Amino acid sequence: MKLVTWNLNSIRMRMARFVAWLEREQPDVVCLQETKVEDAGFPTAELTKLGYHVATFGQRSYNGVAILSTQPLVDVTRRFGEDPQDDDGDARVIAATTHGIRVVCLYVPNGQELTSDKYPYKLAWFGRLRAYLDRTAKPTDPLVVCGDMNVTPDDRDVWSPEKWKDQIHCSAPERAALQTMTEFGLVDLFREKYPDTRAWSWWDYRGVSFFKDQGLRIDVIFGTKSIVDRTTSVAIDRTARKGQDASDHAPVIATID
Repeated sequence: MKLVTWNLNSIRMRMARFVAWLEREQPDVVCLQETKVEDAGFPTAELTKLGYHVATFGQRSYNGVAILSTQPLVDVTRRFGEDPQDDDGDARVIAATTHGIRVVCLYVPNGQELTSDKYPYKLAWFGRLRAYLDRTAKPTDPLVVCGDMNVTPDDRDVWSPEKWKDQIHCSAPERAALQTMTEFGLVDLFREKYPDTRAWSWWDYRGVSFFKDQGLRIDVIFGTKSIVDRTTSVAIDRTARKGQDASDHAPVIATID
């Protein structure tokens, strides 16, 4: 089974490229972030024709997550399921069971910068995520948690740790918050396979950073032990970032037996 996470940065803008990629790669499960469209405007019919079941949680112009699968999507949930008073209205979390695996697709808040009021919100969001996992899953479950984490797990995931030190995506509190989530019982599948590899999944549109290969690895697939044991490879499809109208993120692909 090929499971993919990909921040498309607007599915309507990338649809032709996305369909061509699906037809070429034929993944079994695809988790999308930043779809940037309400559910009514999501191209469900087109993707259904390609053989995918589709679950969406959209939002106009911002955020938005979705899961596609070649098998039915069961027990689809959206948000963290907290007290309604805690709902911030953002479309950032969708989960479903498919191919015998519980899949949680995330678009973590960006945080903007360390002095922004959105930064403590981001840190607290990880705490809410951990509480959600504690309520809804067990470390012994076949569970995948993936998406745009907007955090580099450590300095191996940064093209220049010196330049990014104490910057958004790379600050110590963000990494600690991410670790709080992983301590539930999750393992970074890419890092487990390739402990010394330095590779990126996001390159800023500005400053021709892609051509200079100045990127960050912030798109991550985590799995519980049963998933780790079944994972045979993890790849970042850098070629999908090339060319006109590409997303600033590349898809990450895990092959799971």
